Amino acid sequence: MSASPASRHRAGATMSSADRLDALRRHLLEHSVRTGEFTLKSGRRSTWFIDSKQTVCRPDAMLLVAQSLLDVVPDDATAIGGLTMGADPVAFVTAGVAASLGRPLKAFSVRKEEKDHGAGGRVAGALDPGDRAVVTEDTVTRGTSMLQAVEAVRAAGAEVVLAVAVVDRGGVAAELLEPLGVPFRALFGAPDLGFPFDER
Repeated sequence: MSASPASRHRAGATMSSADRLDALRRHLLEHSVRTGEFTLKSGRRSTWFIDSKQTVCRPDAMLLVAQSLLDVVPDDATAIGGLTMGADPVAFVTAGVAASLGRPLKAFSVRKEEKDHGAGGRVAGALDPGDRAVVTEDTVTRGTSMLQAVEAVRAAGAEVVLAVAVVDRGGVAAELLEPLGVPFRALFGAPDLGFPFDER
């Protein structure tokens, strides 16, 4: 008899960090990674493509994503978000799970362009001056989306304490963010999924 969804979620909550990452890696390979011939956003050709939202947005992986992120998010972080739409599901599910664990973590989204009506600005959601923010993304290639998010968060008066992606397929985001003094982490690099980092 197979386990119910509720019992699977409870089991996920009690997994070790290593077991969670292994389960998340397998989910990414099953649901998010495709092989073939693809043209990337940069215009380069690739033999593989990853749509991490196929994992982040599925109920059987949401807890795995959130809990794995929370394993690396600093304890004193107060907010999580990033550039829409790549960061949105990661940030919102992580903040929701954090709340269920009694860990207050606000969620926010950074618009690609500044809003010219209402309250204006690029940040939507809960981000206040003085917050210690984590900038996130589902998949990062070059890191330019994270760079934009860092700039917007700082302009809103918050401090960026970490940038973290579910998957780093490019291997260069850490170098891009280093001059800004923002440490970068990824739950998985392309090699963890069996592929090389993209050519520079």
